[in-house]
Amino acid sequence: MDGYELIESKHDLPRATTTANRQTRRARRIKLSILSTFAIALFGLLYLYQTRSTVDTFPEPIFSSTLPQCPAPHARFAKAPAPRNIWAPLSKSEVTAVRGYLDSHKASRDLNLTNADDAAVSDNFIYGIEIYYPPKDAALAYLADPESADPPERYARVTIHHGGWEVPVVRDYLVGPLPDDSQHSKQGGLEGIGMRQLTEIYHRPDIPFNARGFDRSKEINAFLARIMPPFSPVLQDLFGAVPNSTLTNGASGPFSFDGGFRRTWLSWRINTPGNFLHPVGFWMYIDFSGTDPGTWKLLKILYNRQVFRSQEAFLEAWGNGSLKRLPKPDEDKKEDNLRWSTRRPVGPPPDLDHLPGPRSVSFAGLRFRVDREQQYISWMGWSMYLGFERDMGLNLWDVRIRGERLLYQLQPQEAMGHYAGNDPGQSTLAWMDRYFGMGDAASSLIPGYDCPHEAVYLPATTHFGQTSTTRDRAICIFEQDIGRPISRHVGWEDGEFGATRGYVLTVRSVSTVGNYEFSESESILNHLTLNWGILSYHSALLQFEYNFHMDGTIEVRLSASGYIQGGFWEDTQDAYGSRIRDHTMGSLHDHVINFKVDLDVAGRNNSFMQTTMKQESMDQPWFDGDDEEEWGNPVIQQKITRTIIENEDDARVKYPTNMQGGYAIVNQDEFNRWGVMKGYSIIPGYSPIHATVVGSKRNLHNANWAHHNLAVSKRKENEPSSSTMWNSQLPGAPPVDFDLFFDGENITQEDLVAWINVGTHHLPGSGDTPNTKTNTAASSFFLTPLNYFDYDISIDSTNAIILTAPENPNDAYEYDDHGVSDAHCAPQPPAKLVYLGPQEMDGDWKILKGAGVAERRRKAEKYHRIPMEL
Repeated sequence: MDGYELIESKHDLPRATTTANRQTRRARRIKLSILSTFAIALFGLLYLYQTRSTVDTFPEPIFSSTLPQCPAPHARFAKAPAPRNIWAPLSKSEVTAVRGYLDSHKASRDLNLTNADDAAVSDNFIYGIEIYYPPKDAALAYLADPESADPPERYARVTIHHGGWEVPVVRDYLVGPLPDDSQHSKQGGLEGIGMRQLTEIYHRPDIPFNARGFDRSKEINAFLARIMPPFSPVLQDLFGAVPNSTLTNGASGPFSFDGGFRRTWLSWRINTPGNFLHPVGFWMYIDFSGTDPGTWKLLKILYNRQVFRSQEAFLEAWGNGSLKRLPKPDEDKKEDNLRWSTRRPVGPPPDLDHLPGPRSVSFAGLRFRVDREQQYISWMGWSMYLGFERDMGLNLWDVRIRGERLLYQLQPQEAMGHYAGNDPGQSTLAWMDRYFGMGDAASSLIPGYDCPHEAVYLPATTHFGQTSTTRDRAICIFEQDIGRPISRHVGWEDGEFGATRGYVLTVRSVSTVGNYEFSESESILNHLTLNWGILSYHSALLQFEYNFHMDGTIEVRLSASGYIQGGFWEDTQDAYGSRIRDHTMGSLHDHVINFKVDLDVAGRNNSFMQTTMKQESMDQPWFDGDDEEEWGNPVIQQKITRTIIENEDDARVKYPTNMQGGYAIVNQDEFNRWGVMKGYSIIPGYSPIHATVVGSKRNLHNANWAHHNLAVSKRKENEPSSSTMWNSQLPGAPPVDFDLFFDGENITQEDLVAWINVGTHHLPGSGDTPNTKTNTAASSFFLTPLNYFDYDISIDSTNAIILTAPENPNDAYEYDDHGVSDAHCAPQPPAKLVYLGPQEMDGDWKILKGAGVAERRRKAEKYHRIPMEL
């Protein structure tokens, strides 16, 4: 024993004696072990004997060498009805052609473009490039005869910030027609491309520059560096900041009313994991209108219910001691007070939670087909093309059931969050998330968590300036057993007793919206680190999910998670939320999300039908005598009234009280076998809400779609969406005013669009920390057949059983499982999780050099963090 000295004592036993005793004890333990083993084995055999009625044999080992390996979870190839997905995002060659055209024409069109990564607010640069969808007539003509008809011409919608013009504006342009890959590879591939301003889909020709989207400009640095240094000792004093502690801030929107200014309230927080839950009760109102940072200014400061109209007034009150202070944070408890907002476990795990939970395995192989290149899917009679865009992410096209088109388009349009509170951050907040880009905020899905291990994943790419960002797992597709039969009945006659298994195909995408900034800088002034910039006031994960059922039903479901907006708690906030921590509250707010649903029920020409159920009282002739006195007339029961809504102006509706009735898109010229109009019902699912607040200036005209559960309008090419990315910043004069869609037109047997809302009235509580939960923060609607088929088509599934009752009640039932028996094989082990974030490429499609966590966070969240050492 190197380095140790053995100290002997007179109390030590002689070594020989010690060894002998040790050998005796060892022999005794061996005998005892043998007896124990025999007793346990005997007990086990007795138990098996006593329970032999339920356990006759040992199950075969799951990894037995005789057990075959399950098929790998690879989707079979799907053959699309048309060889080209005409709604697919722009290809690399198409984006290259757009950039090349703009670069070659920047002088002749007074574009004078600067690379977006290097541009200042006062420069002209490309903000976004994405597909502009073809007219429906052209699309359907191609789909009707794809072998001989040419696909519609492809165009790009290009957004340019003209900050360098004398009157700065934002404009959308239509660039195309774009060459296909073979044309672009040839010399002169850009010939034939044109460009014009896109105005016909908007209610105003130009977008005011003060409503512009977030860019990567660094011009705000000088403004913040100019106003913040005097606050260093104040923040240290008021909020217990110590050297190298960190604060951050969040902005409330909208920034403007009609484009005449660009202002926001900055709400300060502790910059710790889950900073949304750590407000400090300090607000600044800033003006950053126009393109000259030298004119930007700090307008007001609010602290502890005291409003100061200048920086000097606040600093003077702090300096002379007249400032009414909040209690200073307890430094001894600071670390504990910050840890609770992470996703780290707090208490002990539940019983048996150390075991992995159940997972989905398709033992016989995947039952859906996918064309990865064209992003086309088919499953159990369903089929569809997928699209993806910067503004709202995943969308579905040409959705068919049994070969017949049911939906031309199914696409989210906008997501609004309207908050309440007794402070300037919450009471002024009405975000609309299309502004930030739901597709741009799409995150790579986590296998085994966001989607089952065996899901098939598809990529999606968005474009900003000269940079393109690809997420390899932006979309997942999987089939799932819903854990209950879709239909079932117990009966005694032949063919009555049976069940059909319930399966759905799920198409899912996830976007995380939050932490939006547009500047980055570092400057060492002293010791207090501040992160500042313009960021969103909440961080919400929105899970878009489309579930296709065997009976022809589609469920559109939206679930939310992420950090809630944490307001600063004090007594006057009680009417606007719930206290969830010492100084944190969860603010009352509405989430309303709008979907465009272009149903084509048995053709394009459809009508909008309302069904109501009312109580009636009437006398029936078969009641007389004693019946009349005891329980006869009058008969009180329900009665159905069906009405075709003929005018657009009457087609903005709310769901009926007690759900006594409903709405459907029907075809008055097409009937099923029984002479009933074919239709599809629109059925509210979980949390069928509409906006609570009406008349607020912060969503006066830009979210008029949110005031009803459902609206139906005549489809028009110049009304492709209920919102735009700039609607968020222009509530007084939005580029798209949904009210103007409804101008008294007849909607009987016309090509119609349903605009359907989902959402939640969210009053957060402590259970929303650290994050809200997708099981309750969810909303949905269903599209389900209404006399569309002659019977329930799910009955055709062979994943079903029919049981026949035996004559002898003690005998087992005979059954017919249609020859579809459960497969039995050893599942392939799940692949080891390798999670990769979005991949950025430059204008030449070269992968950009990797960045650190802070830089990736900034880009992924549009979070241009500005560490400032004060």
